[in-house]
Amino acid sequence: MSQKETSKPKVDAATIVQIILAIFLPPLGVFLRYAIGMEFWICLLLTILGYLPGIIYAIYVLLL
Repeated sequence: MSQKETSKPKVDAATIVQIILAIFLPPLGVFLRYAIGMEFWICLLLTILGYLPGIIYAIYVLLL
């Protein structure tokens, strides 16, 4: 019998640290994973417009 693998995101220690940083300063958590990419700029803009949207976006990007 073969078991189907589920496509769950792999969460390691680095991801947990990035998520904790994303809660306090969302662009920093995204920067550690994507550097100065499009994800960082979107997160920075959302954080400037509202802190909560920045956190939600950062966690979303880091977990996917």
